[in-house]
Amino acid sequence: MDGIMGAVDTAVTSPWFYLVLFAVAAIDGFFPVVPSESMVITAGVYAASGTPELVPVVVLAALGAFTGDHVSYLVGRRAGGRLVRGLRPGTRRDAAFGWARRTMAERGGLILVVARYVPGGRTAVTVTMGAVGYRLRSFSLFAALAAVSWGLYGALLGYVGGVAFEDDPLKGVAVGLGLALSVTAAVEGVRFARRRRRAPAGAGEVLEREPVGRVGPLSGG
Repeated sequence: MDGIMGAVDTAVTSPWFYLVLFAVAAIDGFFPVVPSESMVITAGVYAASGTPELVPVVVLAALGAFTGDHVSYLVGRRAGGRLVRGLRPGTRRDAAFGWARRTMAERGGLILVVARYVPGGRTAVTVTMGAVGYRLRSFSLFAALAAVSWGLYGALLGYVGGVAFEDDPLKGVAVGLGLALSVTAAVEGVRFARRRRRAPAGAGEVLEREPVGRVGPLSGG
């Protein structure tokens, strides 16, 4: 265990850590198997003792998340056009696509911000927003809000754990991750309850498509 903690200490206190943090947060935006949240929380724990510094951790985590969300959005934007051309009017898939367009037009920004706290969910949402042609300017605004709030959330969770267990960073990381899991479970519980109360037709399908013509707030960037 001492060897593992020594390796973590060396990695987190390295001047290269900031660059790695940015890269991991960015990759997690379009390839959601990279543990970016765990890394941000760990950085917050160590920031309680001064290295790395808390503000750069928040800034670089947010910038990485913002960048990754835009990569995911552009993937959806590019792939969606081809998929839309294959949709036949009146089919279930066409109805699901129409539902997604209407939903994103009405409350896409809120969905994007909430989805940032759902592992894997944020990628599905950002790809879908690109696929349905959500306005890029609006997407960037809400992506920035989501990224900054997420960076603050993860770093401060870790910082609280680091302050509480200053002499035992491992416990600090455990506390931070435990709090993060609790928040995720709460969000998932609320989403599950809302789905059971109103399950709109087609809402359960995973979207694979993208813009047709530009409609209202779904106009391009």
